[in-house]
Amino acid sequence: MPSVAENLCILIADDNASDRLLLTTIVRRQGHRVLSVSNGQEAVEVFEKERPQLVLMDAMMPVMDGFEAARRIKQMAGETLVPIIFLTSLSESEALVRCLDAGGDDFVAKPYNQVILAAKISAMDRLRRLHETVLQQRDQITKHHGYLLNEQRVAKAVFDQVAHSGCLSAPNIRYLQSPYALFNGDLLLAAYTPAGNMHVLLGDFTGHGLPAAVGAMPLAEVFYGMTAKGYGLAETLREMNAKLKRILPVDMFCCATLLSVNFNVHQVEVWNGGLPNGYLHHVATGERTPLVSRHLPLGVLEPGRFDDKTEVHPLSLGDRIFLLSDGVLDTSDSDEQLFGTERLHAVFAANRQPDSLIDEIRTALNNFRGDVRDDVSMVEITLIDAELLGPPVVTYSDSGESSPLDWSASFEYRAATLKRFNPLPYLLQLLLEVHGLRSQSGALYSVLAELYTNALEHGVLGLDSRLKRDASGFAHYYRERNARLDGLEDGYVRLHLQVVPHECGGRLLIRVEDSGAGFDVNRVTAVPYAAHQLSGRGLDLIRKLSQHCHWSEDGRTASVEFTWGAQA
Repeated sequence: MPSVAENLCILIADDNASDRLLLTTIVRRQGHRVLSVSNGQEAVEVFEKERPQLVLMDAMMPVMDGFEAARRIKQMAGETLVPIIFLTSLSESEALVRCLDAGGDDFVAKPYNQVILAAKISAMDRLRRLHETVLQQRDQITKHHGYLLNEQRVAKAVFDQVAHSGCLSAPNIRYLQSPYALFNGDLLLAAYTPAGNMHVLLGDFTGHGLPAAVGAMPLAEVFYGMTAKGYGLAETLREMNAKLKRILPVDMFCCATLLSVNFNVHQVEVWNGGLPNGYLHHVATGERTPLVSRHLPLGVLEPGRFDDKTEVHPLSLGDRIFLLSDGVLDTSDSDEQLFGTERLHAVFAANRQPDSLIDEIRTALNNFRGDVRDDVSMVEITLIDAELLGPPVVTYSDSGESSPLDWSASFEYRAATLKRFNPLPYLLQLLLEVHGLRSQSGALYSVLAELYTNALEHGVLGLDSRLKRDASGFAHYYRERNARLDGLEDGYVRLHLQVVPHECGGRLLIRVEDSGAGFDVNRVTAVPYAAHQLSGRGLDLIRKLSQHCHWSEDGRTASVEFTWGAQA
């Protein structure tokens, strides 16, 4: 800033006319505009009207002294710095104390020294301009901060729509997410597969806030898209890891637990990479099985080194799966002691109302008087009767408006492919591009699975479903299946798909053919299905879920039909 004050408007308040004239002359010679008054009351009135930039104030004046006038002027000035230099004949120490108490910024002792007065005016002007710069910068920062917050709110609204578009509102899910910042770096997703299984992902990105959430949207897109198309945990995990490895900086990754709850066979499949142990609570015994982290987080390893191996645990109705992020365990008190696993297990042991477990953990964290350093997330999934969930609503990552309506495709899967490739997710992905079929995705997946399984196991491999007459036979059946599949050298399964427009909707025709010896269609279809049997369910399911079905006379070709209307 310049060392000489710019031209200012200066208010001079002095009850002595000669002193006032002397000051006015000195100040004007310095190039400033002068307003002069004879007492404190006039000084307050002129300041309110003219808003001068600096005030020379006599301490002792009639009507209102300079100290009271200074306090009122400072109050009217608000955030604006209006320097007040007191003119006083008091002793230096006493003058300094009284001037500062009244809001003064400096003082000049009488008689006036022209050089000192000019220097003080220049110094106060530099201080005034510095204060103006600080206020401007503060306002700019506040405005910029407002822009950033608004951008984050918009981004968060979009993020929440993507992240929470699944089935977190299902009656068997309870959860708590407490963000450390506006954005939660923890990610909680849940969605149904076409077969009615429930996939749940709890993820924790490194850091918190917006930087930690940047990977959440692509991860959610992969999760919802692949779950809706019927892919299993292994395929979904590989795709999520590959995407995060490709797009995230090297110092960012996502600790995650991904699980699949199968309500039909009562089991849960789990993969834990870097999150704290989850827990499977067996209600009948009271035992808790830890779901241990056995893998590196998503986005760390190259796709070729990624381990997608999962663990499967049996479930009973009422059993609960509890997952948490490390923000729970890493909450610290004033002595830097962590909440830790021992306190968490103490809450587990004291819990008497399973539905209130998450609330009790939150209460324990509050009582711990913890300093939350990270996002806190907890989720509990209960195995309940599938009928209580209602029909699963599958979440798709696209609108389905660009729907192909008149096409056909044929596939032939031969021995080398049959050994290692499951075509069902691929076929379902293709069919669910047809918007009208999406409302029937569960039935479509079940029928496709039964048709393909029958063609492979009974047609190509020649297995007899009557082996599955009891539990031991069921196990023997699948041992034999794996052995025959490993030794398979020829054979095929052919699938033909045809979609045609029909009135205001459409029709899907599926034909599945295999290279097997076939079967006696009339004999097999004439036998009624019994619910207690371990075999024979497939044909009955196909008949119930499709609008039309039939088999060729030799039993080697099955044809089914699905239709949909304009509102499908």
